[in-house]
Amino acid sequence: MAKKVGILFGMEDTFPWAFIDRVNQLGNGEVVAEPVQIDKLQQGIDYGYSVIFDRISQEVPFYRAYLKNASLMGTAVINNPFWWSADEKFFNNCLAMELGVPVPNTILLPSKERPDNTTEKSFRNLKAPLDWDYIFNYIGFPAYMKPHDGGGWKNVYKVDNADHLFECLEDTGQLVMMLQEEIVFDDYYRVYCLGQKYVHIMPYEPRNEFHARYATEPKTTGAEHTKLMKTITDYTLKLNKALGYDFNTVEFAIRNGIPYAIDFCNPAPDADIHSVGQENFDWIVEHSAKLAIEKGKAHKPKKNNTSWGTFLKNASTPPVKPAAKKVTLKTAAEAKKSAAKKTTTATAKKTTPTAKKAAASKTTTASKKPATKKAVAVKKAPAKGAPAKKTATKTKSAVKKSK
Repeated sequence: MAKKVGILFGMEDTFPWAFIDRVNQLGNGEVVAEPVQIDKLQQGIDYGYSVIFDRISQEVPFYRAYLKNASLMGTAVINNPFWWSADEKFFNNCLAMELGVPVPNTILLPSKERPDNTTEKSFRNLKAPLDWDYIFNYIGFPAYMKPHDGGGWKNVYKVDNADHLFECLEDTGQLVMMLQEEIVFDDYYRVYCLGQKYVHIMPYEPRNEFHARYATEPKTTGAEHTKLMKTITDYTLKLNKALGYDFNTVEFAIRNGIPYAIDFCNPAPDADIHSVGQENFDWIVEHSAKLAIEKGKAHKPKKNNTSWGTFLKNASTPPVKPAAKKVTLKTAAEAKKSAAKKTTTATAKKTTPTAKKAAASKTTTASKKPATKKAVAVKKAPAKGAPAKKTATKTKSAVKKSK
């Protein structure tokens, strides 16, 4: 039976259909693709997809619940709906620092308005005012303020000074915002990463109009460019392996040759031909179809086929302990037999050395007696043959004279 790949999407119209067509072309009937079809969602039911590409659940909570159930039933969901529900940009920055990937200086700010169903007493642990002098010195101006868990360039502010920041904060309501250092960049790149192994680096200009952001060229050349591309590739793979994302984009701002990871929490990245351009569109369609087929063929029914990042896997893996020896409990009769056996063995051990000593003593005595007789004979020999002694003396004298 063919493995079934589904794609869950909303208003986008170019990537999903091109993806479906390419999977069906490359799948050779072993792997087939279609839009996900939902007419009911019953708990604990497998609806038959080996793989689902998610492009819309961040906007539709019902779809997120559908995908979590599918993942539990064994579907490989791209991207992991459980981690996506927990993930946010501020944590990702913290994780990047642990991984050794440069990121801008960043501070998290509490929401301007209190969340619903809270009072002033709910914030007794939060000092007022915040240490604004430290924050402004650490971040500097101009700076960028953005939601700590947002995306799509929504609610992003460039603030020029403290007064401007407080003015913009008034419009953020209950959003929790990050205040981030501005990286004045020499070059900028947006990077597709698929399956935590396929990497496609795209020159990108965020200051252009939306439709023209990919219409730019790298600013580095030669050996410097080669080195930069390798560093960006390494950082991209390191981040996506830690996060466990199989379909993501990472953005890097290059300052003085150093790539700073600006944004790397884009699990439903733009893949529309009208914005990314034909070349980038062809790459993402081809490699996402290839990944879908790989995942489909590797799918194991009723198993967890969704990717989990090394951050979670390492945290959930207990340290390896030496295997404990199995202790077999004995019956009273077996214990009695063991005690008797130990007593017999101990007695044998005590007897054996004595016997060995006795045997050794006899052997020594036997060897000594003949030796004694021989020694006596040697001593008595000179007494019987005195001339032999004199001859020996003469010989010694002759030796002295010859010297």
